[in-house]
This record gives sequence, C-alpha cells and structure tokens, in this order.
Amino acid sequence: MQAETITKPAVLILLGPPGAGKGTQARMLEEKFGLVQLSTGDLLRAAVAAGTEAGKAAKAVMEAGGLVSDDIVIAILRDRLAEPDCARGVILDGFPRTTVQAEALDKLLSENCQKVNAAISLDVEDAEMVARIAGRYTCANCGEGYHDQFKQPKVEGVCDRCGGTAFSRRADDNAETVASRLAAYHEQTAPLIDYYQRQGVLKRLNAMGQIDEIARGLEGIVGEAMR
Repeated sequence: MQAETITKPAVLILLGPPGAGKGTQARMLEEKFGLVQLSTGDLLRAAVAAGTEAGKAAKAVMEAGGLVSDDIVIAILRDRLAEPDCARGVILDGFPRTTVQAEALDKLLSENCQKVNAAISLDVEDAEMVARIAGRYTCANCGEGYHDQFKQPKVEGVCDRCGGTAFSRRADDNAETVASRLAAYHEQTAPLIDYYQRQGVLKRLNAMGQIDEIARGLEGIVGEAMR
C-alpha cells in the first residue's frame, strides 16, 4: 500500500454483533494502517471531558437520564474527524446503528468531500456466538479471561496469571441474554447491511475463524479500500 495514493482520510465502518471481535480487530487495524478507532461511547466521554459545545450538550442530556440525539453525536464526530490524528483515516465502531444515522454520516462526510470507503460486516453464526460469549469468565483479581470450553486455567480454580482463586462472570453473559442481544442486533443492523450494499461499499467477512485469520482477511479489504 502506498500512502501517497490516499487523497482523503479513509472512513471504515465495522459491523458485527457483541462478541464478534470488532474491538480486537479494530486495534490491529489501527496499528497496521495508522487508523484511529472511534466508538460512540469513547467519543461522548472525550467530548464531555473536553468541555466542547457538543460535549456540554451531551452532558446535559446524559445527566437528565436521556439518550444523546443523533445531531449531538454527529456534531461530536465532526469535531473529532477534524483532529490531526485522524488524517490517515478512522474506523467507526458502534456508529451508525440505523439508516437515519447512516444518512446523517454521509451528509457529514460530504461536507469534506469524503465518503464511507467500506462497511465491513463481521459475519458470525448465532449458535456459536451464544456458546462463545455465555462461557466467558474472568479472574476477579487480575481480570485474566477464561472460557468454559476454549480456555480453562491450567490448574482448576487457579488463575494462570496471578494465582487468584476467585472468578466472576458478567450477569448478562448467559445464553438467554446473549441470544436476545443477537436477535436485537440482527433486527437493527439488517437495514444497514442493505443500505451499504446498495451503495456498493459493503464487504462481508466470515468472523468465525482464528483471530489472525480474520485479521488477514480484514487487512486485504481495508488495504483495497484505502487505495
């Protein structure tokens, strides 16, 4: 990949249900391509902490117990995209979630003659995802992650990293809750899949393999999208 061939910062979107590995893969893409991962939660927290106009508006809504509007999120995203570290490109994780947000994003990008270069869907099998997420647990002392099926401590009941003997599970990491979250994701995201398919920028990748294997597939897609 030749950096000089990039005329505008790349805008990439990662789509995928909880547990699909979006965060892990985004961090690897950041390092490989010099991109910046932008998640809605991180954007909101940073804007509130910085005291920007959009951040103040978001803080007022959140303190009142409301949901931050799309207009505020777009304003925060506009400010963030203008920062120097985004000059190479960004990976959007968790935004857009609806076609209304996707349309607002397109409008924002068009202001700077930009567009979404690729919307990458990490495709997973629901039954496998339920097993993958529902079996997770962590060391209560150091946070080391384990799994009932895929990664158990070498010595039963003893953390490999710190020797701790107390473990915990997230309350929502159970089969019923995970299945419900996956169903909600598919219902919410299906229109986005269609939206980006119509725009000709949708890319699909089987995300059920090994992390390195998925990373290689993503690198090929991203490298092509940035040319």
